Amino acid sequence: MREMSVAPVVTGAASPGLADMVWDNARQDPEGVQFLRPAPVSRAWPAGPSAHGAVPVTCAQFHADVLTLARGFIDAGIGHGDRVGLMSRTRYEWTLVDYALWSIGAVTVPIYDTSSPEQMEWILADSGAVGCVVEADKHAAMLAGLRDGLPAVRQVWRINAGDLIALAGQGRAIDDAQVDVRRTAVTGSDMATIVYTSGTTGRPKGCVLTHRNIYCDISNATAVLPELLHPGASTVLFLPLAHAFARLIQVGMVLTRATLVHSADMTGVLKQLQQHRPTFILAVPRVFEKMHTQTRQKAADAHQEWLFSIADAVAVRYSRAMDTPQGPGGLLRLTRRVFDVIVYRKLRAALGGRCHTAIVGGAPLGERLGHFFRGAGLTALEGYGLTETSPALTLNLPTALRIGTVGRPIPGVQIRIADDAEVIARGEMVFGGYWNNPDATQATFTSDGWLRTGDQGSLDDDGFLRITGRTKEIIVTAAGTNLAPAPVEERIRAHPLISQCVLIGDHRPYVTALITIDQQEWKRWTASHGHPHASIADLRESPDLRKEVQGAVDEGNETVSRAERVKIFRILSRDLTEADGELTPTLKIKREVVESHFAADVDALYRGH
Repeated sequence: MREMSVAPVVTGAASPGLADMVWDNARQDPEGVQFLRPAPVSRAWPAGPSAHGAVPVTCAQFHADVLTLARGFIDAGIGHGDRVGLMSRTRYEWTLVDYALWSIGAVTVPIYDTSSPEQMEWILADSGAVGCVVEADKHAAMLAGLRDGLPAVRQVWRINAGDLIALAGQGRAIDDAQVDVRRTAVTGSDMATIVYTSGTTGRPKGCVLTHRNIYCDISNATAVLPELLHPGASTVLFLPLAHAFARLIQVGMVLTRATLVHSADMTGVLKQLQQHRPTFILAVPRVFEKMHTQTRQKAADAHQEWLFSIADAVAVRYSRAMDTPQGPGGLLRLTRRVFDVIVYRKLRAALGGRCHTAIVGGAPLGERLGHFFRGAGLTALEGYGLTETSPALTLNLPTALRIGTVGRPIPGVQIRIADDAEVIARGEMVFGGYWNNPDATQATFTSDGWLRTGDQGSLDDDGFLRITGRTKEIIVTAAGTNLAPAPVEERIRAHPLISQCVLIGDHRPYVTALITIDQQEWKRWTASHGHPHASIADLRESPDLRKEVQGAVDEGNETVSRAERVKIFRILSRDLTEADGELTPTLKIKREVVESHFAADVDALYRGH
């Protein structure tokens, strides 16, 4: 049993309510730019004049907006501890509602804007929400069809319909002092939010996070990231704020008075990155996989794939050499400078040109991809955590980086590897339990109070944590061979033609794989193979296609023993999607759903055995 702990920089002994930082910022730096709202600004919430294509929101203005909306919520009868649903894409109003509710001691209950009616009903009913803020008419219509089963939901406010402005107007009769009384009554032990896990299995469980949980987590994380989070730093946030990872960055930006740009439209992210030129970005690994694939594809379209392949190899060699005592040699440094001019700068320019660091979480990035991006001048700081831990537990730092790991514990965190290799954790950022679910709460803690993460991992001699797989996802073949599927899947998915890979084999005679094809790369591949109009379903048994995919599978097989290798694979006729319930909103695979939806394909893999 190995253990690593880091003393806290900030403790929760006297942790304030999360809204207090808004009031502090308005006093300490009223003219500091807290947010940039991309122009044109919607009429959902008023804004000042735009400058250089964006509307700056100062710390003083944000405080005024939060105060105004908080008065409206008080007038609407939202009390201390009341739960209010929030269903919207990532936008300024999301953050505004969050802090307005926190300032009066109410509890935000995020709902992904892509949630199904069943998910929305479950979250609102289970949390006992008394109201709900939704973004668009389609969300309001969905909720209207559920109201008979949600008697506790008294009020619904539509952002795009201007309901928040109307709500603020109704609060004019509420004195500012009433908000101050409510705000100062909030303690660290009060609930701040109930975040329902997106869940790769079963119904979502509501993680109750207190003001202390979130404050201790972000305060200790920012203490070791002064290079990233500080006044003058900026990021474009395009991940859903319903996810705890993005939410933590929101709080960190407000705490450190860095500048945050919300991006609700994923299709417009690159334009906003180039316009606002962030100093760092937040992303899940799939974003980096796509960036790598698209860069390779552009090179191939220009008949320069050979050039990108060399640049790729040079970046990886350079990054690996950075971890050796002697560092990169003179020739390698020179070669890297040449490719920086012709390849790597273009990659960084797509992110605005100022971004040299990314915080990556949600799933493993993959060691080779991490080395490529660092070698290309974009260091990915991979971290690890769970919704139940507010969520950050470990993080690689610019000054303490080990690619292939998820870093060392942040201050205030204890990490232990149990006898069965499960990662368990303690710290003030660890939640107290699930809402209305004492059985699940009891099951997730050990008898001596450690949180069971459900992840398998190891700690090296320097305290860096390496995640090797999910406990529940470990494949045990009929012959008793144990296999963590994620590393093999990552290696196979590194091929530009492959979008997703799902290993099958639990209680079966051998390991197989379901593989999907990347739609953009498919167009290029079919054009180069004389089938420009063919669908994946038309060609999934094509010898040429299978030969290409087999090469990727062979690379994945090189990382495991013979008994663990993928014996055969099946190319699916379509990609996995969130809409079909096969992916979570953060693009994690729901394995049971995939096996159910593609049962015929799985059966074909084992026919005759």
